[in-house]
Amino acid sequence: MKRARYYAGLVACAVWCVDQTVLADVKLPNVIGSNMVLQRDLELPIWGTADPGEKVTVTIAGQTVSGEADANGRWSVKLARLKDEGPLEMTVKGKNEIKLINILVGEVWVGSGQSNMQWSVQQSTNAAAEIAAAKHPKIRLFLVPLVPSGTPAGDVNARWVECSPETIPGFSAVLFFFGREIFQKVNVPVGLIATSWGGTRIEPWIPPAGFEAIPELKSELDAVRGALKNYDQQLKAAIPALKDWLAKAETAMAASKDVPPVPNIPRHPLNSEGAATGLYNGMIHGIVPFGIRGSLWYQGESNRGQKMHYHDLMKGLIAGWRQVWGQGDFQFLFVQLAPFNYGNDPNQELAYIWEAQSTTLKVPNTGMAVITDITTLNDIHPPNKQDVGKRLALWALSKTYGQKDVIYSGPLYDSMSDDLERVVIKFKHGEGLKSRDDKPLTWFTIAGEDKKFHNANAEIKGDTVLVSSPAVAKPVAVRFGWNQLAEPNLVNKAGLPASPFRTDTWSDAIPPSP
Repeated sequence: MKRARYYAGLVACAVWCVDQTVLADVKLPNVIGSNMVLQRDLELPIWGTADPGEKVTVTIAGQTVSGEADANGRWSVKLARLKDEGPLEMTVKGKNEIKLINILVGEVWVGSGQSNMQWSVQQSTNAAAEIAAAKHPKIRLFLVPLVPSGTPAGDVNARWVECSPETIPGFSAVLFFFGREIFQKVNVPVGLIATSWGGTRIEPWIPPAGFEAIPELKSELDAVRGALKNYDQQLKAAIPALKDWLAKAETAMAASKDVPPVPNIPRHPLNSEGAATGLYNGMIHGIVPFGIRGSLWYQGESNRGQKMHYHDLMKGLIAGWRQVWGQGDFQFLFVQLAPFNYGNDPNQELAYIWEAQSTTLKVPNTGMAVITDITTLNDIHPPNKQDVGKRLALWALSKTYGQKDVIYSGPLYDSMSDDLERVVIKFKHGEGLKSRDDKPLTWFTIAGEDKKFHNANAEIKGDTVLVSSPAVAKPVAVRFGWNQLAEPNLVNKAGLPASPFRTDTWSDAIPPSP
């Protein structure tokens, strides 16, 4: 009898889930809740579910807007731009009423990626002191749990909390240190949404719109579409067996007999942290289109080996997120990976990822933090996340918040020219070039037409570097930091390190002897 009641509950649950016409009271996604930060100076979407045709009214800060739930029970309204910092209250009213409290208005940022973005404050440098000092009631945290999905999930199981020594230990360190810098330098409330998963590739974070936007991602798009088509076919094939089981289950329960085993239901092929779109569906879609200022991205270790195709994937991620959010080309800031000893790496896969990342700066309204000096060569997770967050914040302070005197980037390769037996390298953001340890510049190599690279002498002259080697009479190419173990010492006057680069496009170059 107990088993019969169990299966009765299972059947009732299945019937309830299938019956899409039964909706509860007015509901909001969890990202719209008490303690949240709403993005200032932006028309703000507020959305949720209700009975089809139900009128929903949202009231906050003296304004009231109304909408009506569509045939699927979904409703959405837009608030006019908010300027009052708060704290504010919001009322959402339909047949029932929801009251949200302790709402602030300020700057909202999303942080995503793999383990170095997920890396928590309690795992970082000076953790005990950082946690004890994290008393920032105007910084609010929203930590998305690790849940993939084969289809776009309408919500995530998280809630907004005030930043405190009790709430900060498990939160993303890079995102927190970035947000703290924005809070201190811009002097407004800050909301931080952390949604990352260690060991993941970039493809699961990209929405279908991102794959559609970039022609070079056609194979990935075709694979997603193929998986969805196959899944639909498998479901259709499984329906007769499910219907037959349901009839037998009802008959068995009516007779107080054992219910037959439930037939296998096809598992969604994209419901995985490793499947394309799987993490966008499960960990991003549920917070879209919550108003944000921009996003941070720290990922790439798991995509080593893809060379410049990683640049195509980055373009897809950026274009896809911008499209689904519908808030224009919001700022997208990312971290160039730190040097790390990946073992035998004859093709310098990490260097090619660096190249793909730096090339992504060509995408409008992007920025890159270089961290070749923040390394633990035998630990892929450098614990110094404070400086990573600060360097990302420099881009935001300059480009988003208009602070004029901020030097936001280290030297980036601009051009090269020949000067007899030397090559002259010119940089963007190269004002005040220097050696950070006052030693000769390191990790420059040079080659002639034989494509054989030699360790080079490098000398600073103004905002350029002169590169030469007695082993190369007629140099034609220079590489800098083109090695997974490279911790170069070239910086600008702000102490920000130069990004690795190469002036050639050779695939068959010969690296210098160890």
